Amino acid sequence: MIKPIVAGVDLVKFSKPGKQEPYRVMASRAIRGAVADAGIDHTLIEQAYGSYIYGDSTCAQYALYDAYMTGIPVVNVNNNCSSGSTAIFLARQAVESGAVECALAFGFEEMQPGALGSMWDDRESPFDNFLKVLDDMEYPQAPLALRCFGAAGSHYMEKYGATADLFAKVAVKTRSHAVMNPYALFNTPLTEEAATEAPVMYMDYLTRLMCCPPTCGAGAAIICSDAFARRHGIGRGVEIAGQSMATDTAASWENPINLVGADMTRRAADTVYEQAGLGAEDIDVVELHDCFTINEVITYEGIGLCPAGEASKLVADGDNTYGGKFVVNPSGGLMSKGHPIGATGLAQCFELVTQLRGEAEQRQVAGARIGLQHNLGLGGAAVVTMYRSL
Repeated sequence: MIKPIVAGVDLVKFSKPGKQEPYRVMASRAIRGAVADAGIDHTLIEQAYGSYIYGDSTCAQYALYDAYMTGIPVVNVNNNCSSGSTAIFLARQAVESGAVECALAFGFEEMQPGALGSMWDDRESPFDNFLKVLDDMEYPQAPLALRCFGAAGSHYMEKYGATADLFAKVAVKTRSHAVMNPYALFNTPLTEEAATEAPVMYMDYLTRLMCCPPTCGAGAAIICSDAFARRHGIGRGVEIAGQSMATDTAASWENPINLVGADMTRRAADTVYEQAGLGAEDIDVVELHDCFTINEVITYEGIGLCPAGEASKLVADGDNTYGGKFVVNPSGGLMSKGHPIGATGLAQCFELVTQLRGEAEQRQVAGARIGLQHNLGLGGAAVVTMYRSL
């Protein structure tokens, strides 16, 4: 049985829109860095999967050509905010199936300031069903992501009796982790008062400091078979012990929490635990998709870190940070590290591989052996990946 291994990773520090290098430059730097980290010759890579959502149809080729031109198949991947982990998913599938022994997954994005918007207003939107659900439930108008996650947070508070300070506490925790990460875009401490009193973005509770910033950047990972790793002397690899992608079912339209991927997340996580023969209780470190602190709270429950409705207790007990049961987003997450969409899943992979190698320095989770990655895209896809140190 083939075991897929992450042999090498690299990440370009994310930047604010307008401060970035061209995507071609960022991506090629990350690709060359991942190859160097794996310690292999680039000619051994047999396929490549490049993720992004803002750009023309062969941006992945353009970016890869700036690093290497070897004539291999290149697949352009667009799966909304889960694009980066989808590239990893495809590279892992290629290796695990035996189609190739070594594949490259990389992602990049150049974003614009402000809320995400569609570039294709001359045709039906893939989010028409989402908007209909929110219209029927009479949630206030706002840009799509803000409205979807804002509605989910409001529904969560109504259903479980939580208060908005829960989302502020998560923002404070996340920023405290980012202080220790040189790759984080925002790495100054944050107080609960500052998070709560920041400008309100939706309804009466969701503030700017509970929302991730648009950013630009790139990341890359080399995925290979365990036999390839042994043959080429790769001694710092991390195993992909399980991986699953789930998409929407009719349950997504039942309530705002499912609308933003809670049901997809739960199904993908359950599959991964079955594949790996491990459970949530075995996890040491998590990188999850906190595009809004609301989604971090919902995802605690979706991946089984706590029962439904008990995220407030998990946070109050400190079980989402150092010294607790789990360390969630030691990188600072999307909230503090940034969210260049095509690169986000690769950045999560970078952090978990670094943690499981024991190379995370000040932010190292002591004794980390099992890591879980959660990357979510509305419209929709949830990709959950479990990594295990060798």
